[in-house]
Amino acid sequence: MGIQYISIVIELVIAVLGLMIALQKKKVYGWGIFVTFGIYVFYDLSKLMNWNIPELALQISFFIATLSALWAVYCIYKERKTEKRRKR
Repeated sequence: MGIQYISIVIELVIAVLGLMIALQKKKVYGWGIFVTFGIYVFYDLSKLMNWNIPELALQISFFIATLSALWAVYCIYKERKTEKRRKR
């Protein structure tokens, strides 16, 4: 059970770093990282603590996290591609 708590703490740290990327570095993909890992923290805690949350709500939130991660990775990909063009 201890490893689950460690995982949740790491997810929380990643969410906070995503928020810092969004606010301090002004990178839009930071919001995607924040949303994704914020939902992961909520999802994992709800399962671990046996919160009374409907399964459909958890599935929808996990799907939103997946879409958010996809969007963030796409933004990072686009940014890297744009940077390479500028260097030429």
